[in-house]
Amino acid sequence: MKPKLAIATVAVLLVAGPSSLRAQPPATPAEAGSAAPPQATWDSFHGQLNAQKYSPLTQITAANVQHLRKVWEFHTGDVSDGSGKVPATVWSATPIFANDTIYIGTPFYRLIALDPATGRPKWSFDTHTPLKATTQPVLKNRGVAYWAAANPVPGAPCQKIVYMGTMDARLFALDADTGRKCAGFADHGVLDVNRWNNTPKKWPLSLLQPPTVVGDHLILGWAGKDWAYEHAPAGTVWSINARTGEREWTFEALTPQMRKHSGTANVWTQMSADPKLGLVYLPVSSPSPNFWGGNRTGDAPYATSTTALDVATGKVVWSRQWVHHDVWDYDVDSAPTLVDITVDGKAIPALIQATKMGFLFVVNRKTGEDVWPIEERPVPGGDGSVKGEHLSPTQPFPTLPKPLLDQSRKPDVWPLADAVGAGQCSRLWNKLEYRGMYTPPTTRGEGTLAFPDSAGAVQWGGVAFDPVSQTAVVNTSRLVQYVKLYDRKAYEKADKGSGNESGFAPQMGAPYGMRLEVARNWLGMPCWKPPFGELVALDMHTGQVKWRRPVGASQQYGFFMPESWGSPTIGGPAVTAGGVIFIGASMDAKVRAYSLATGKELWSDQAQAPAVANPAVYEYKGREYVAFVAGGNTILKDQVGDQIVVYALPED
Repeated sequence: MKPKLAIATVAVLLVAGPSSLRAQPPATPAEAGSAAPPQATWDSFHGQLNAQKYSPLTQITAANVQHLRKVWEFHTGDVSDGSGKVPATVWSATPIFANDTIYIGTPFYRLIALDPATGRPKWSFDTHTPLKATTQPVLKNRGVAYWAAANPVPGAPCQKIVYMGTMDARLFALDADTGRKCAGFADHGVLDVNRWNNTPKKWPLSLLQPPTVVGDHLILGWAGKDWAYEHAPAGTVWSINARTGEREWTFEALTPQMRKHSGTANVWTQMSADPKLGLVYLPVSSPSPNFWGGNRTGDAPYATSTTALDVATGKVVWSRQWVHHDVWDYDVDSAPTLVDITVDGKAIPALIQATKMGFLFVVNRKTGEDVWPIEERPVPGGDGSVKGEHLSPTQPFPTLPKPLLDQSRKPDVWPLADAVGAGQCSRLWNKLEYRGMYTPPTTRGEGTLAFPDSAGAVQWGGVAFDPVSQTAVVNTSRLVQYVKLYDRKAYEKADKGSGNESGFAPQMGAPYGMRLEVARNWLGMPCWKPPFGELVALDMHTGQVKWRRPVGASQQYGFFMPESWGSPTIGGPAVTAGGVIFIGASMDAKVRAYSLATGKELWSDQAQAPAVANPAVYEYKGREYVAFVAGGNTILKDQVGDQIVVYALPED
């Protein structure tokens, strides 16, 4: 129930045997084909349904990318810093290139079509959605989805459709050429998804992530209010017909028994799909409430999992649970990346699932079976302070690739921050419980040190993949938080200060409220050693790291910190056949290009705000372009924007 990133107050930084395998015989997939062939379009959230974020274009290369120039920019006007009556905006919309057009959705829930070479508007459509943050602390939009009829009817409208959801859970279907509503879709072009919600007044839903388009199916997840309730809407996923909006099937992640007391385990981020196998892959989040599980001690095999469904029927083909009985808010927050790799001389149709814990789980995407062994290992138990809790004694650990973060011990205190705070960080470290990753929340002392934290070592940008060299590229954040549970009486007496995804949260109905904070000193400096973010490349023949380097620069009080410290990141990379990695994502609001081969920074430019959306790479009339949405995210930094900025090589 969480399109969120609990980096909390990182805006003040100076500068997370084989696993449970559930096989369902009735939904046997077709014979395996390779992952979808590379396309020069960028017509979905991750560029392609396989979520590789890969472009086969070669006009821009590692040798000439330093000559990249801004060719156009467009400002939507739909932006708020939250200082007035309109809530702050968070804009994470990947620019979509399809139908010779750039399509973007805004956090004011307008859909705009732009000329891909000039940025001149072709048309725009206003959904007239109330600008109220009903399920989120801010106004959010992650963009649009695109569908085209396989056999279009000449002269008929809506043979190409663009879809966008809203904060009040309406899905709009617009003719991609004209921007007019498609009369044959749902209610004259609008589907109200809250019609399928049994408790919309108490627990309304939001459609902030665009649907995943697989053939003539739109696969819909949704977002809701996080950390607020013990009981909440259950994690439903729907398939609807792309032409009509009619519901085709429903998937429920929780059992009927668990839905009586818990909820969520929804899909709030993008999904991926393999049309040749007829499978859609769901990154499923954690149940409610997030940090106490005494109400959900029964079986919940699909919670915090990657689950593969038959796209025609919604039946489960296989599922792998990555966290058992999740009480750390380790929901799966990015689409798995579908790749074809060769391991020990054997070709494997694989899937890479990045996680908040800093793991990359790699399995066969046909069957869910391990590519490299995934082991169940003992993890810390509770300290007896939390009543009713029943923790799992083991958790899944991949043997390869190795964890992206060092989870073996408590992170080192940063001497600089400790000195500035007169030992404040060391004193905090001594008060926090930590017995390794998966140390559960406690009511004692200052609470439990959370590392990796619920913000996530990897966020919704996920893993990019170069199919030629079989190199995976992922950006990571290295953050330390601490969480404490309060019994209901203590919670009512506690300071209720909170920010965007930080501070206190009630978990109403549960015996415990909670508080989550970033570990920092009085000046806002992080208490743990840098780097705070890295870009990592992995050889997927072997699962070994090829290179890693700090990414971006942290920023505070108008000053950039050394790039060797890196930056926390929101948003992901794109890779090209020209040997280039493009990424924004960092606090310093720069967009950058790196060498895929070496990790060397090759180019950068200053954007209006942090580019927390994935970039798009496309070709139009023989010219290669790279597009970034620079919209910002107030969790990362108090700098928001309304800019789409596009680059290309000089025409001469």
